[in-house]
Amino acid sequence: MAANEVALRAGLKSLTLNLTDHQVRCLLDYQDLIGKWTKVYNLTAVRDPAEMLTHHLLDSLAAVAPLQKHLLSRGLAMNPPGAAKLLDVGSGAGLPGVVFAICCPTLAVSCVDTVGKKAAFITQAALSLGLNNLKGLHARVENIAEPFDVVCSRAFASLADFTSWSVKALAPQGVWMALKGKHPADEVAVLPAGVSVFHVEQLVVPGLDADRCVIWLKPLS
Repeated sequence: MAANEVALRAGLKSLTLNLTDHQVRCLLDYQDLIGKWTKVYNLTAVRDPAEMLTHHLLDSLAAVAPLQKHLLSRGLAMNPPGAAKLLDVGSGAGLPGVVFAICCPTLAVSCVDTVGKKAAFITQAALSLGLNNLKGLHARVENIAEPFDVVCSRAFASLADFTSWSVKALAPQGVWMALKGKHPADEVAVLPAGVSVFHVEQLVVPGLDADRCVIWLKPLS
């Protein structure tokens, strides 16, 4: 077993994520795909495979259980495949959107980015990895009006900008899921009056000594 796979499986065990061998292989193939495209298109500044595993894959994988728990609590996990929809805003190389698509095969994931080559990478990743529940969108999130149950982002923008830019993409009863480093108290303090934080979850990323959290937000009715 290659070192990367050993490290990934150890990380998954630490996160208590039970994935199939196919899903593990898919995650590793996805990382390889990022590495190949980055040589030409500079998708990410992280190029070392070991660092890519912790800073990209495991960092995104740490948010899978909170997402699954939310989908279960809203009754969305039991819906037919593709009925529950997630939008990953400013997705870049597909983090965390592609990871979510691999780990949650019944969830329809769309990754939107304003950079054409990044949206094209998502489309290629969906084809290469056989992910029928994944698609790339080359657009500005402000122009997306299709309703999504979860609108997420990772290191994309301030909470105020993220929520205001993507509000049209939020389904009735939909929520925002913001993956952040240290708890952004200053950003929370200046949220628009129509947006509230209803839950904050601290994350522990295996092999990464850094603060991580998920900020859950919703519009005030």
